[in-house]
Amino acid sequence: MKSNKIIGILLIVGSLVLGYFGFNKVSNNDVSVEVLGLEIDASNKSGKEQGYMLLGLGLVVFVGGLYTTSKK
Repeated sequence: MKSNKIIGILLIVGSLVLGYFGFNKVSNNDVSVEVLGLEIDASNKSGKEQGYMLLGLGLVVFVGGLYTTSKK
């Protein structure tokens, strides 16, 4: 196996890890609680932004990994 393919596979695996952490960060920063018939929403916007940045970075790394593995 060539070194480009190994690096590409590592980039793809790294992008999946970044996507997982980004998705968890986005979903964990949005909470809704119902008290006495009133629904209260609490969200951490900076945490969501960090999650979206991780998802975007994961996408870029994934595309880079695909390009690296397919390059001859």
